[in-house]
Amino acid sequence: MDPDSVKSTLSNLAFGNVIAAAARDLQKEMVAKDKAQAAPASHDEVDLDELLDDPELEKLHAERIAALKKEAEKREVLKRQGHGEYREITEGDFLGEVTGSEKVICHFYHREFYRCKIMDKHLKALAPVYVGTKFVKLDAENAPFFVSKLAIKQLPCVILFKKGIAVDRLIGFQDLGSKDDFSTRALENVLKMKGIIDEKKKDDDEEEDESESKNRRVRSSTAQDSDSD
Repeated sequence: MDPDSVKSTLSNLAFGNVIAAAARDLQKEMVAKDKAQAAPASHDEVDLDELLDDPELEKLHAERIAALKKEAEKREVLKRQGHGEYREITEGDFLGEVTGSEKVICHFYHREFYRCKIMDKHLKALAPVYVGTKFVKLDAENAPFFVSKLAIKQLPCVILFKKGIAVDRLIGFQDLGSKDDFSTRALENVLKMKGIIDEKKKDDDEEEDESESKNRRVRSSTAQDSDSD
């Protein structure tokens, strides 16, 4: 065999071995890279499994459940005390009602007054939303003693009680733009500002929108009834 031919063949074989080795190294590198990319996902799964058995997480979960249970029990107690609905009371009930809860809204009204009917509809919409406050109404004609004691001169008059003490009042619609077509939200904001109702939780938004829609329909119906009279 020609020495030059042998030398060329050996050189080609050596080059082929280098290429093969390089190919193997590249393959190993790609496999290693794939494993490295897969590692975080696998690690996350391990962490999640560990979290499921984490005593701190279990403690937080138990505390949350206990808080929700306590809140539900509190709401039930308040409902038994007359919270969560807009109720009519008598003069004989008045003292027990306003002193029996921390926060009370009492609407002194007249059955024939159109503006009292408007106030009724808005308070009725708010009562089930703000369970922490009691909402009641009292016919002023049938409660002359407290009308005199509380110096009520104009109706509707909404008196706000905290721990049995009259702390503020809404006379007519003075705080509501002096217009009949104020919204439930406008009254809500005034009552919030006066501190007689608490800030709502965010999950009440849909309920509020529904109440406002119902309230607009009620106002329209009330106005039609008034026109027919």
